[in-house]
This record gives sequence, C-alpha cells and structure tokens, in this order.
Amino acid sequence: MEIISYIVGLGASVMMPIIITILGVCLGTKLSKAIRSGLMVGVGFIGLNLVIGLLTSTLGPASHAMVEKLGLQLTVIDVGWPAAAAIAFASTVGAIIIPIGLVVNIILLITKQTRTVDVDIWDYWHFAFTGALVTAATDSILWGGFAAIVNMIIVFYLADWTAPGVEEYNKLPGVSLPHGFSAAYVPIAIVINKIIDMIPGIRDVKADPETLQEKFGIFGEPLIIGSILGLIIGALAGYDVKTILTVGITMGGCLVLIPKMASMLMEGLLPISDSAQEFIQKRFKNAGKIYIGLDSAVAIGHPACMAAALVLVPITIILAAVLPGNRVLPFADLAVLPFMLAMVVPVTKGNVFRTFIVGLVMVTIGLLIATDMAPLHTQLAINANFKMPSGATQIASICDGANPLTWIILQLTGLKVVGVAVLVAVVGAMAVINSKITKRRDAQEDIQA
Repeated sequence: MEIISYIVGLGASVMMPIIITILGVCLGTKLSKAIRSGLMVGVGFIGLNLVIGLLTSTLGPASHAMVEKLGLQLTVIDVGWPAAAAIAFASTVGAIIIPIGLVVNIILLITKQTRTVDVDIWDYWHFAFTGALVTAATDSILWGGFAAIVNMIIVFYLADWTAPGVEEYNKLPGVSLPHGFSAAYVPIAIVINKIIDMIPGIRDVKADPETLQEKFGIFGEPLIIGSILGLIIGALAGYDVKTILTVGITMGGCLVLIPKMASMLMEGLLPISDSAQEFIQKRFKNAGKIYIGLDSAVAIGHPACMAAALVLVPITIILAAVLPGNRVLPFADLAVLPFMLAMVVPVTKGNVFRTFIVGLVMVTIGLLIATDMAPLHTQLAINANFKMPSGATQIASICDGANPLTWIILQLTGLKVVGVAVLVAVVGAMAVINSKITKRRDAQEDIQA
C-alpha cells in the first residue's frame, strides 16, 4: 500500500510513464522502446495537464464572475473535484481501493468480462467516492466495498461499449475510458439519443464538426467556435474588453491544443497497445481486442464536447437559480463540464446539437442529485477534516457529487438485500449484453481482416 500510495502521489505525468514502461516490458516490448513510450506518454500528460490547467484557470474565474453577477444565494457550495478526490481517498474504502481495483480488473480480464486494461489507477478515486458515501450511509465498510466494486464493474462495461466510438470520433486507437464520472452519463446519452431519433425534424439536424465547417466555412472550425464562445463567456462575466479578448483566444487555443496533446500521448501509447494485442493473440485464442484504459481528459478536446460544454457553463448557472429543489451553487466544478460530455460524443457520433441536448438534461438531473447527496458529502468532508467554505452550510461537487450512477448505487444499497439483488441483476444483464456486443465486433473485425 505504501509503494502504491507513493507512486500515485507522484502525479499522472510521473506515474503513467512508470506504469506504461512496466506494462510494455511485461507485454514483450523492448526495454528501450518501452522506456521511450512511457516517457512520451508522460510528455503527453504534461502537455494535456498544462492545457487543461489553462482552460480551468480561465473558465473557472469567468464562471465565478457570472455567479457573483447574478447574486445567487444558495447554501450548498460546489467545492470541486479536487476536494471530492481528497475526501474519497481519505475514507476507509479509499485506503484499499487501488489494490481492490487492480484485482477486479485482472479477474474481469481473465474471465473475458472486459477488454480494458485500466492503467489510470489515480481515477479509482471515483469508485472510492461511491464506496465512501455508501459506507457513511450504512455504517458498514462491507457495503461500501461492495458498492465500489459494483461501480467499477459497470464502468468497465461502459468503457468497453464506447471504445470503438472513442477510437473513431476521438481518434484514440486502442483506447477506452473507464472513467467513473464520464462513463456514468453514457446510459443517459443512449436513451436521449434514441428519443431524438424518434422526433421528425430534430433527428435530421446534422451538427458534427465536419458538417459545420462545410456549411459555415472558417466559422465552423474548432478554433473559431471556441474563440466565439469564449468571447461570449467573457462578456457574460462582465469583463473589460482586454479580458474578454483574452478569454476568447484562450478558449479557441484550448480547442486546438488539447487534441494535439492527446495525439502526442497516443504516439507513446500505440507501441504498447500493439504489444498488448500481439501478447493476447499469442497466448489467448479468440480473446479479441484489448484496450488501454485512460483518463477521459484525453477525449475532452473533441469540438462537439468542448463547444457544448462552453455553452452549458452560463446555462448551468441560470439553471441553478431557477430549478425547483436545487440548493447547489455551481462554482469550482463548472470547468469540468467537458468531462461530463467526453463519453457522450461517441454516442451522439460527434453531433454538437445532440451532445448539447444530452448535456442539458444531465446538468439538470445532476444539480438535483448533488443537492440530495450534499448531507452525506458534507459528512465525509467533516470526517476528513475538510475546511468548510465560509457561508456554506453544506458542500457538493459536480464531479462526483452529481454522478447519477453513484446516486443510484447509493439508493439501492440503502434497500440492503433487495438493493443487492437489483445491482447483481443489473451487472449480470450488462455482462450478457457486453458478451454479445464484443462477439459481434470480433466477427465484424474477422470479416474485415
């Protein structure tokens, strides 16, 4: 545990090169090639974190300014995902989640229940957060551990289902996204996307980046879309002209730079992904394709994701003011809205309009979920000696305090035996569906080969 905790504490830019290098050597990659791949992945994460940091440091203050301008007086303060992650890892479940997660992933791989090798162990905090909430609600570490494992298994299935779409629309070959926050919105996206398919007229709206660029020329390019939305956000924040222009250029730059940083990361990851496929094919017949599980940060740069997320920032603030039953003041986590939409893009096939509609529904539901879970969230924070912000009676976060999958698991575990039966049935059904989907994909790949 001390070794694992030390490695995790190094941060993604150091932790990932170590993990990728070790994984590469284990899979038969030459040591020199594995080291280079690991370092290149580290460079990609450094670049990605720099750009995301720029996005957050620009979008966050603008969002805060909009909140203050509207003068919202809500008693539950959104303290952001860093606080939620710290609270999760400070819990009893958080102390054991990494070894549990590694064992669960290995078992799922051996039994062919997943195709994802999750190397992003930092993001196990999402599962720990679910487990910590359930532990606090039931006063039982066993229930909390069970909840965390169920959450993890469901997310692995969702990562497998969306992996081909991530490859196609995010240009991330051999990658899946077993991200506890982003993956939770995939079922909602599937349902809403199906509903849109049934509505004449609306179902025919084509708003993918290629179509937008074809129709609007230069104004359909991600750079221009991001810059225009940035200018609007700056204006709504009440900034002066200089700052408005800075926000506009920064947002446009982020839409261009994030995919480039992700492609650099992929340059390092591809040799390891190829080695993984060769390793599996040699030792396990009919095992199918294997995906490397990464943080959804590598996917947020898709134009549909970023454009929809930037539009949702001011709308989320307005929703918080008018939505009946909401007591959450969106604040620190407004900048993570792209992560909410990262895995929606493969479902909507990159359609900006559909991604926005799905996002609007998700934000509305999310505010109510965050309000409902705020008492438990606050209790966990107090247990972890978290300093409460001034003026706040309770705290929440969009990531993971507004997570629908976490909320559902929390409600079902409250029903004890009945809830367990439902969760086991859901996992079993997903296992059957996942098996059928992967077999169908394997058959299609054999035909193409």
